[in-house]
Amino acid sequence: MEEPAFYDIRHVSGSSTHIEIDNSIVESASVSFVDTATLRVLGRKGWGVAIIENYSMKSQKEIDEYISTAMRYASVTEEEVSLGDAKSGILPVPAMKENPQDVSLEEKCELLLNIEKAAKIKGIVNSRANYTEGLGTVFYTDSSGNEYKYDMCRSGYSVSAVAKENDIMQAGRESEHTILGLNMRHKENKGLEAAERAIKLLSASPAKGGIMDAVLDQELAGVFAHEAVGHASEGDLVKEGVSVLRGKIGEKIGGDIVSVVDDPTLHEFGFMPVDAEGVLPKRTDIIKNGVLNSFIHDRQTLAVVGDGDAGHSRGEAGAVPLVRMSNTFIENGDSSYDEIIAECRSGILLKGSRGGQVDPGRGVFQFNAEYGYLIENGELAGMVRDVSLTGDILKTLHNIVLCAGDRVMNPGYCGKGGQSVPVTDGSPHILLKSAVVGGQG
Repeated sequence: MEEPAFYDIRHVSGSSTHIEIDNSIVESASVSFVDTATLRVLGRKGWGVAIIENYSMKSQKEIDEYISTAMRYASVTEEEVSLGDAKSGILPVPAMKENPQDVSLEEKCELLLNIEKAAKIKGIVNSRANYTEGLGTVFYTDSSGNEYKYDMCRSGYSVSAVAKENDIMQAGRESEHTILGLNMRHKENKGLEAAERAIKLLSASPAKGGIMDAVLDQELAGVFAHEAVGHASEGDLVKEGVSVLRGKIGEKIGGDIVSVVDDPTLHEFGFMPVDAEGVLPKRTDIIKNGVLNSFIHDRQTLAVVGDGDAGHSRGEAGAVPLVRMSNTFIENGDSSYDEIIAECRSGILLKGSRGGQVDPGRGVFQFNAEYGYLIENGELAGMVRDVSLTGDILKTLHNIVLCAGDRVMNPGYCGKGGQSVPVTDGSPHILLKSAVVGGQG
């Protein structure tokens, strides 16, 4: 049997805990366990892959047999694969303030109930809360002699409230996730905030659509940075020709104020001590002062596409890693929030996110804001709901004219290729000229 040109093994072992509460009743509390390794073997051309369950129980002889099996699968692949050079290494994992393992399941349920019950104010007809906790050990080794191991715990909660008046129903939601330990103590205010927002939205007017100047809050602008810019900068999409940013390195694609970064070294929810290929993560400046500067890569797309950094390979346990973002954000500017509202004069402030969609190949997006406020004479006026933002990615980047210095990062999960990984996106408040705002009028 021919020897592999390269192989690596990423073994994830640990547990995942979930708690679900509906109207103050603990509907479910569950734990699942994982002990799975992803083995990749590079043959003369492409990869052969083996997913190995109960990896901890395997002997070296069995692992060698899996390598031989994966090599046979690699022998039938026909894609030419080269791996770009990248520095191997691992960053230290920050210490947790309170280890969730030290807190009983019963106490976690009580803490989550306290947050959910705080949302049960007059006018709220349904409230829900959930808690997730993923605790795992990741071990990486490859045929080049690199070996890394780290422990990580990611946990957090979300709470939502639904308000109803006559035939109108509106929802508010809050969530917080972190790598720094249990974060549910003294967070009843988050349940109350979600409920009060749902109540206010009952009397908000449906937004009227049109082209107008818009101020995006940190959450919605962060979604734009992640969904519209970040995905379009992923090396695999660029390689496949389905990114609007392909062929534009060195070109001016946005205003001078616009800089967009992906930084897996930040101790946010998307933090990675080492990527899924054993590469030492580092900050990548995707857009620098309006100029497209770098793509984000794994070693394979770095070799094919170039113009960027490896260290952005990520994967779920038991899955083949993909090029993924981590902590993606728009850099702070030097304006204040008040200056941006005043400069807008007549337009709309869009706040929060209720999802949306993006086509990085065509370069278009549509995001739903949670709510908004009209801006009249440089001041906030009435609250509006049912509002969205639509646009062309490149045109939007050119139309960002002011950035505040108040960046906030928001944790969440990103789906791609059937896998979900923890990420954070963020931004300061930004002023967007001639935005296409969707509404009901």
